[in-house]
Amino acid sequence: MGFPGTWMTESESMVYRVVPKCACSTIGQVMYFSDNGVFFDGDIHDAQHGLHKWANETSKPLIEENVSTHKSYAFTFVRNPYNRILSSFFDKIAGIQRNGQRYRCNLVPQLAQRYGIEVEGDFDQIAMFRRFLLFARDTIRFRKPMDPDIHWSSTSGHISTFIVNGGQYDNIFWTEKFNEGMQAVLD
Repeated sequence: MGFPGTWMTESESMVYRVVPKCACSTIGQVMYFSDNGVFFDGDIHDAQHGLHKWANETSKPLIEENVSTHKSYAFTFVRNPYNRILSSFFDKIAGIQRNGQRYRCNLVPQLAQRYGIEVEGDFDQIAMFRRFLLFARDTIRFRKPMDPDIHWSSTSGHISTFIVNGGQYDNIFWTEKFNEGMQAVLD
């Protein structure tokens, strides 16, 4: 199975297991900067160079060898579950993605039809978030009307794949204490 969701600096100084909605873009930019001296111009998730990612075929053997031998400092970040699901709602459901479209194209219309979630214009954020929580619960608990999305599936599910496949963390930090955690990584 390997190490899905794993990023590594090209210098192999650090390995990071991505957990969606836990500052992954910021962490990726810091990693990119640490090797390249500049931030990636754009969304770090789009970077095809300057950072090894498990999704890139040429990076897989390098990441696998590094993680299997625990050659580099390995870390991840976790976030308060309420903050994480709230961020998922505002980013993925209420927001427009960087491609100018809604997340998963037909997801929001589906949520409007099945759960009464309306996020157009000046909407009642509290009421719509509560309805989104019902939808997220259904995906997590019952896998209906779909499997849980990576942005609100369990943090432990993301983190455990690294361990189950032979990786070992040096540290797991709280996103709420980002500066302290990232400083420890850089130190």
